[in-house]
Amino acid sequence: MNALFCAVIGYLLGSVSPSALLSKIKKKNIREHGTKNLGALNTLINFGKGWGVFVMLFDIAKAVISVAIARRFFAFEYASIVAGGAAVIGHMFPFYMKFKGGKGLAPFAGFVLANHPLHFLFLFIFCVSLMFIVNYSVALPFSASMMYPFLAAYHKGNVDYVMFFLTAIISVVMIVKFWGNFRKALNGEDEKVRDFIKKQFSQ
Repeated sequence: MNALFCAVIGYLLGSVSPSALLSKIKKKNIREHGTKNLGALNTLINFGKGWGVFVMLFDIAKAVISVAIARRFFAFEYASIVAGGAAVIGHMFPFYMKFKGGKGLAPFAGFVLANHPLHFLFLFIFCVSLMFIVNYSVALPFSASMMYPFLAAYHKGNVDYVMFFLTAIISVVMIVKFWGNFRKALNGEDEKVRDFIKKQFSQ
């Protein structure tokens, strides 16, 4: 029952979409412009860097707060994993938007940060570096998603199979969400990371 409560709380917090709310306020549906995704990057493209950073921090905070609530009120071993993972799922599949939300990178970052700060630091350095090396943004979510379950499950010389299973669920959904970007990158159709950054700083 505690796991269910954690999942519901995390899902509801995760389903709050600042980019969707901003689209309504500014009367511009970002699902029809830019990357056509509800998230920080497309908010940046459509509304500017300030709003993009705001949405990114908001989406990270959703998972962090979910984890904090789970730790405070539910005393079972995987409470923070269930709540944080549910926040990522809520961001991707909000019930009030016909389960069509964002791709989940920012809340996934918050999920990892709140549960395993050292793993977050390692993944941030490694995966961002990899993204710049291959010059495609999809390298970041793909590599982070694939590596995190293994890092999270290995603790003090032992393997926690429940931890691996729970984190792997979130990682698999992340990979599915970004699969289209992966295929575009393979075909050389996705915008290059360094080109995108140069364009943003030249504006």
